[in-house]
Amino acid sequence: MQEKLMVFAGNANPNLAKKICENLGVPLGNALVGRFSEGEIQVKINENVRGKDIFVVQPTCPPANDHLMELLIIVDALARASAGRITAVTPFYGYARQDRKDQPRVPITAKLVANLITTAGTSRVLTVDLHAGQIQGFFDIPVDHLYAAPVLVEKFREYIQIAGKEKTVVVAPDVGGVKMARAFAKHLGVPLVIVDKRRIDAQSAEVMNVLGDIKGKTALIVDDMVATAGSLTEAANALKNMGAKDVYAGASHGIFSGPAIERIEKSVLKEVVVTDTIPQENYGKHPKIKILTVAPLLAEAIRRIHNEQSVSSLFV
Repeated sequence: MQEKLMVFAGNANPNLAKKICENLGVPLGNALVGRFSEGEIQVKINENVRGKDIFVVQPTCPPANDHLMELLIIVDALARASAGRITAVTPFYGYARQDRKDQPRVPITAKLVANLITTAGTSRVLTVDLHAGQIQGFFDIPVDHLYAAPVLVEKFREYIQIAGKEKTVVVAPDVGGVKMARAFAKHLGVPLVIVDKRRIDAQSAEVMNVLGDIKGKTALIVDDMVATAGSLTEAANALKNMGAKDVYAGASHGIFSGPAIERIEKSVLKEVVVTDTIPQENYGKHPKIKILTVAPLLAEAIRRIHNEQSVSSLFV
């Protein structure tokens, strides 16, 4: 059955695609994904895919529009070449924060993107830590939703060994992140602390209160993504001001947009751990940023999907 499994990739995260293929023991599919002279995306599949089980590794990370269009055009090319099944492997799902109408006359872009991916000819979607879990329901095709927790937890255990379990807490940076942080706290066997914040605008927030005992403790902040790092660094500074000994952070997706790196460098954060759902080659040697790979996790999920086995049992 393995001979029917093929993996292709766009230009969003080719290194992750190569690592996935190494873990699967299959070659990366031969395809041209480039640009015509006027800037339009050019795609050509250079091998036979008829009846094959195809996985397209293409996170829709910044520049989101370019990477989304690449994904749609690759899927269309594969569908027109009679691929048997096409799974869009989007470790990072762009536009996920636009998942509801929180103001008058704004779009629900996460739903629009789901419609586009489905209409292009995608059979199913494989993703990691959606910003809002309900986005799974925006698709009319199966969605396998993975969690980066097993990857991050191993790194967090190192911090706990240094500080001691009784001197460590997991921190939710806002009320919306409580569910994710609680799962980490339960898994690690340490207490949960919640940061109560008020959002000022899309780029910044103000910490109002910290719920829980933090004095003299090592704080492990957990979130799904680090974008401009405004909320993260505000939370870290508030924890430090309230008596935390050391502050670390872990997130599934490191977007690091705008002033993020500068904010992290100036903050009290000792280390920020992210995964390679988004390319992180620029920060691999940064003293405060640690990059972990989700390639083995995605490869195992792909293997199970291909073999019609349970994916949810990965997290039991």
